[in-house]
Amino acid sequence: MTHPQIMRALSGLLLGLFAAILSSTVVTNALPKIIGDLGGGQSAYTWVVTSSLLAVTASTPLWGKLADQFSKKILVQSALVIYAVGSLVAGLAPNPAALITARVIQGLGGGGLSALSQVVLAAMIAPRQRGRYSGYLGATFAVATVGGPLLGGVITDTSWLGWRWCLFVGIPFAIVALVVLQRTLNLPVTKRRAKVDWTGAFFVTAAVCTLLIWVTFADDKYAWLSWQTCTLVGASLVLGLVFLYVETKASEPIIPLRLFRNRTITLASLASLFSGVALFAGTVFFSQYFQLARGDSPTRSGLMTIPFIAGLFIASTVSGRIITRTGKWKGWLLAGGVLLTAGLTLLGMLRHDTSYLFIALCMALMGLGVGMTLQNLVLCTQNQVSPHDLGAASSTVTFFRSLGGAVGVSVLGSVLTTRIAHYARETITQLAPQDRATAAQTSGGGQLPDLALLPTPVRTWLEGAYGHAIGDIFMYVAPIALISFLVTLFIKEVPLRASSALTQAAAQARTASDAPTPPLPDTPAPAASDAQTPAGRQVPEPGA
Repeated sequence: MTHPQIMRALSGLLLGLFAAILSSTVVTNALPKIIGDLGGGQSAYTWVVTSSLLAVTASTPLWGKLADQFSKKILVQSALVIYAVGSLVAGLAPNPAALITARVIQGLGGGGLSALSQVVLAAMIAPRQRGRYSGYLGATFAVATVGGPLLGGVITDTSWLGWRWCLFVGIPFAIVALVVLQRTLNLPVTKRRAKVDWTGAFFVTAAVCTLLIWVTFADDKYAWLSWQTCTLVGASLVLGLVFLYVETKASEPIIPLRLFRNRTITLASLASLFSGVALFAGTVFFSQYFQLARGDSPTRSGLMTIPFIAGLFIASTVSGRIITRTGKWKGWLLAGGVLLTAGLTLLGMLRHDTSYLFIALCMALMGLGVGMTLQNLVLCTQNQVSPHDLGAASSTVTFFRSLGGAVGVSVLGSVLTTRIAHYARETITQLAPQDRATAAQTSGGGQLPDLALLPTPVRTWLEGAYGHAIGDIFMYVAPIALISFLVTLFIKEVPLRASSALTQAAAQARTASDAPTPPLPDTPAPAASDAQTPAGRQVPEPGA
């Protein structure tokens, strides 16, 4: 395929991906207002984000496995429809519980679009050329990420629209993407008679849900060391073990465990887990910092995050083009880990009155690190697998990234609540006696405060508590980003292939059709290759 042919085929896919990312970013700066209007607190704020990540996490392996068995085009369109339905329900939500449920539906569609975009890209384009087009995915991510908060802020601040339109805004993009995909995306369908591993999907979802319920309510409803913790953690471990057992018996597992015999895939999945914590936990709390620690409006809060998005945009596009020219990717992966860790470490010094120039520099470092890291972890994994495992392998890396993000946001959301209360108690004596009653009521209400309604001394006091607490969150995330960097040190750089997955699959099909006929019964059969599974699949050698 020529470059114009590839771009035409990718146009609808990129538009659908834009809609999915927009759904998560457009509410970022509106969330304090949304949760306040619906009567929720910090727990509801965290769960609105976590529920979507949970659905993405649980559904990503299933979407990837379905892509190995069914029409990728129909799957992408199905994901868009699910996303649009979730957006409609979210915009009509009357309370936090309904909004969280709607975000789960959105996440199911978003998980499909995130996983399938990587699968379709890998199916059409050779790894050596994929860096350039991964840059387009990164650019789409950057535009949606920077445009979403700005658009959401403007919509929230516009009286005749309101925050509900933030949740409706992605629906037109999804509809247009459906139409464009129908006309532009035409991939050959490999018909395979295979069973979908619904049992595995159930148990992995149950294990992740149980884990997230524990980390969300720990230190709030019960102590970290309590019988509730033992029960929930034990249940999550048991469900996880059952999932692993089911996967060993399934004919078409959603996460083929044999993939982890390959060292690159194992290390890339582990690095994605830790980088997911750093990415999602780092970005989710930006809006709370600017609105609750600095008193900015949703629109201004969106403008403040532009350095992060600019760094991500530059890193993903530039690194993608250079990787295409040189075929070298590991240096970018390592540089991204260093920059991400440095940015988070510096953000650990945040206070409510920190200079914005310093914050912008830190966010730019973070953006550069994310842009160099995430796409290359997927690329090095795709380069190691055969065509029939492409969807499962791609979604496995995305699964661990989303899992890290979901668990990280839940844990750090709970920690944030504790740190805010700590700093509020520590500094309340600085207030005049007549302001302490208002301050105590504000910090003990369990809901996100409306700073505009507070007296100036109380507002300054609360901004200080939020600023210091969110700075602590970034400091806690920095070592996790460092662990991700240390894991990537051990990933071996393998030259990128020069043929796409579709080309490889066609070559394998020709080879199979040209194979000699089986020997007669009285003729000794050749010994089976050690590198073949009973189904005749090639298994990457350990450490390949």
